[in-house]
Amino acid sequence: MNHRERFVRTLTGKAVDRVPFIKVFGGTNAVLPEWKRQEPGLSRTIDSILQFEGVYRGWAITPVNFGLTQRGKPNILEENDSRSVRQFADGTVEILQKGADFHHQTIEWPVKTPADWPRIKDRHLRPDDPERFPADWPNLVKAYRDRDYPLQLTHGGVYGFARQLMGDEQLLYAFYDHPGLVRDIMETYTDLMLTMWTRMAAEVDFDLIEFWEDMASKNGCLISPATFREFMLPQYRRVARFAKEHGIEILLVDSDGLIDELAGLMMEAGVTAMYPFEAGAGCDAAGVRRRHPSLGMIGGLAKECMIYGKEAIDREMEKARRYIELGRFIPGPDHFVLSNVSWGNYRYFMEQLRDVVMTTKSGEEQSKPGPIANGALAP
Repeated sequence: MNHRERFVRTLTGKAVDRVPFIKVFGGTNAVLPEWKRQEPGLSRTIDSILQFEGVYRGWAITPVNFGLTQRGKPNILEENDSRSVRQFADGTVEILQKGADFHHQTIEWPVKTPADWPRIKDRHLRPDDPERFPADWPNLVKAYRDRDYPLQLTHGGVYGFARQLMGDEQLLYAFYDHPGLVRDIMETYTDLMLTMWTRMAAEVDFDLIEFWEDMASKNGCLISPATFREFMLPQYRRVARFAKEHGIEILLVDSDGLIDELAGLMMEAGVTAMYPFEAGAGCDAAGVRRRHPSLGMIGGLAKECMIYGKEAIDREMEKARRYIELGRFIPGPDHFVLSNVSWGNYRYFMEQLRDVVMTTKSGEEQSKPGPIANGALAP
């Protein structure tokens, strides 16, 4: 069984020899500056050192532009030793904090009023824009056909894309003040995705469709079930139909925050898997599994345990083993590690997790799941 098969079969509840060992977050996505000073060249060798399976997060993305095009080179509005403020042609203004864990902040969004939307729609969301596909796409297609890793089609999010256009606060008001605008944004963007995917799926077999939503805080989902069903559900069902027609078994949603209640709504919409189930936000991954036994799950392990050392990490590994035993679960850190984590602790976490993955059978004791502690681990 290769990695591609193991990934898909785990998340869809089919028999596997073991679950995959993937980075989820971290690895080459988060080699911290201090780690590089300790281990020169670590960015090139970390995947082989830790023996991660697959590419990128364990599943791959394509270098296709699924977002706004014709943004141009950023205009630098302000630059100093601590930060850079830059503006794009679509109207986005963002701050980049230099040397910080939380380094990116948008302060102005492209759609400030309903009058801005036609400009964005006509200029930046054309499916035939030459910026969408890389020049070497034909060569990538050939490589993808021979792959042994899972590959996704990307959806920037039904809520997530609208959020990127408007910001959370303005979008949340717009559900009530400008519902027609919100519907048009969500429908137009999903139209774009379906058009692009149709071309791509004619050339490559894909394993999953991932949505980036980030529509929850530590207090739960940012919109009500009624709002989800009115605005988001129709677009998810369109994607679910496309997935069924093209033999894509996994619809994966990425949302930070407390997503326990959101999971039920997503399954109603046809979603089959979610991640990362942030322990620090209060997610009860085991409880979600008991309520939704057919939902694939990734993540669930408190990244904060890496701050405190081996004893805390070992306790988190007990959770990892039980998650695997619950079935349809690929354990991993619940988000990127921060600069207060040493390379030694990160390496120990991943080496222990690999040992758990290699020695634990998926789906054991599903009828008698024991209690699993949640949340970040203190020393």
